[in-house]
Amino acid sequence: MKIKYIDSDLNPDQHEIGIVHIGLGAFHRAHQAVYLEKTLAQHGGDWMIASANIRSNYSLVEQLQQAKHRYHVVEYADTKTVAIREIKAIKTAYFSGSNDGCAGLLAQMSSESTKIVTLTVTEKGYYLSPLSGALLTDNANIQHDLQNPAQPKTALGLILVALKQRRSQGFEPFTVLSCDNMPHNGERTRGAVIALAQMQDIEFADWIEKTVAFPNSMVDRIVPAVSEQDLIMIQADTGISEPTVVKCEQFSQWVVEDHFPAGRPQWESAGVQMVDNVSSYEMMKLRMLNGSHSLLAYLGYIAGYQTVAQAMQDRDIRAFLEHYMMQEVAPTLPYFSQSELATYCQQLLARFDNDSLQHQLQQIAMDGSQKLPQRWLSGLIELQNKSLPAPAIELGIAGWIVFLSQAKEKKQKINDPLEVALLELLHRHSSSSKGLVSAMLQRHDIFPTSLSTNHPLIQRVLNLVDRLSAGENIQRVMRTAFQNKDK
Repeated sequence: MKIKYIDSDLNPDQHEIGIVHIGLGAFHRAHQAVYLEKTLAQHGGDWMIASANIRSNYSLVEQLQQAKHRYHVVEYADTKTVAIREIKAIKTAYFSGSNDGCAGLLAQMSSESTKIVTLTVTEKGYYLSPLSGALLTDNANIQHDLQNPAQPKTALGLILVALKQRRSQGFEPFTVLSCDNMPHNGERTRGAVIALAQMQDIEFADWIEKTVAFPNSMVDRIVPAVSEQDLIMIQADTGISEPTVVKCEQFSQWVVEDHFPAGRPQWESAGVQMVDNVSSYEMMKLRMLNGSHSLLAYLGYIAGYQTVAQAMQDRDIRAFLEHYMMQEVAPTLPYFSQSELATYCQQLLARFDNDSLQHQLQQIAMDGSQKLPQRWLSGLIELQNKSLPAPAIELGIAGWIVFLSQAKEKKQKINDPLEVALLELLHRHSSSSKGLVSAMLQRHDIFPTSLSTNHPLIQRVLNLVDRLSAGENIQRVMRTAFQNKDK
């Protein structure tokens, strides 16, 4: 195996914290932290990161503390070529689930030195309806933050407490930068924060609306969760045995709207694209990469595959994804030429082929109710308005419903905010696929009314659910879906 070691020579002792990150997972450590490592090594400055976990995984915080906040990122180009980076850009880590950790995190967020707060808390961490974008005010964690504002459980609550403390001390607000896979993620974060603030203090909410910046961003890097098997493989390949190691692909992209009133690092020197408007990049990535990932997750799982790379060896699945991207996504992306989209499509197919990542389909399948609206359904509505067929998306919806049914039968967790409600529908309509499909599409927190009242669409999805549930060969289902696409 060809191994390339990359050391930035960054000395953490020479730099102070300027960024607080909420969501100390593998993606943050393999993406934002890597860009900061490169930037600090070139330009210096007080832009070190204080990272925090807020919901779970205190062990990771403890492991990083024991390692003096140093860890390695192993970038796999394929099974024969890897690059290893030692990352030192994280200066401290918190677990806000403890009283001391929460107090320390809030103190750092409230510090005048903190200029930016970044987020990777997944779609469900914003507590927004995936369809309407409205704050889920009945959620237990949101209710907790309303009743206990000084001891928040959510990222939104932490941001409000810190902003209020900064305001009282006369410090300018930090910029809030979402790095999660949501359309218009900055605008949605802004809406969530202001909505929660309005339920506590209208005047404070108005101040946030007028003074706090929430730029949009687009992030792209495939970073699978690291399993015990991965740790064994990484040690065999590289000799690295630390529990905090992260593996990822070598490709990485970050596009950010350049609106940081309190200042920012010179990210562009590390390859970050600083732009005026990120929406076109964001939509292309959400629908082509993330949408394809969700198709792979459900249909590949039903076909019996475990990883993305395994499913990509199936020629029918590969052709299915290429059709989806070029025939069902491309017509919804007018800002890019066909040649640009074709190039991006082939790049994605090659990235999905990377079998060294062992990206588990079941990991991608989680939180489906939060992902479908932005990855598939918004595009499906555009296609319907243009009278264009969408057999791949319709098969994806059917695959999601069958995946849920199979997970219920196997008593597997689906890790979805709507898990209880979805499982209740599956139980209630266990003897009627027609009733189940209709009830699923009537979930207006997932499916827009224009879809849930489209009877020909419901019938097509029902037909696909019946075929998949009956165990029909999924490759055959894919092929006949394309053959009948114009009917």
